[in-house]
Amino acid sequence: MTTNLKFTDVEVGTKLPALSVPIQRLNLIKYAGASGDFNIIHWNERFATSVGLPNVIAHGMFTMGAAIRVVTDWVGDPGAVVEYGVRFTRPVPVPDDGIGALLEISGEVTELLDAGRVRVTLTASSSGQTVLGKAQAVVQLA
Repeated sequence: MTTNLKFTDVEVGTKLPALSVPIQRLNLIKYAGASGDFNIIHWNERFATSVGLPNVIAHGMFTMGAAIRVVTDWVGDPGAVVEYGVRFTRPVPVPDDGIGALLEISGEVTELLDAGRVRVTLTASSSGQTVLGKAQAVVQLA
């Protein structure tokens, strides 16, 4: 671990710098190739809407992975994340309009744990609606 962020420099209520992640269909195609998740709801709008979705939707794990960037950018070392979990509460529709979707992520230290660890609670939303619930990470600080 190479983080320079010290446990003594953080307190409950510390806000992490917010992050906006644009998501376009191309991101979903690349993610499908990297993950092997070629589920049709992530690329075929006609099919996605026929099964009741508002549009093609971002992969849940793509959304989860994008959200943790708030923490890894803040701490400076992805290896400092020792636990991470979320609940998928709402899909992220990604229209094919040249703009796509925007994932807005923020984080806050909500608990000081033992051994230099802190709990960070994340908020992730798109189009004003929360898309991840109970999103929390435990981070090892120096």
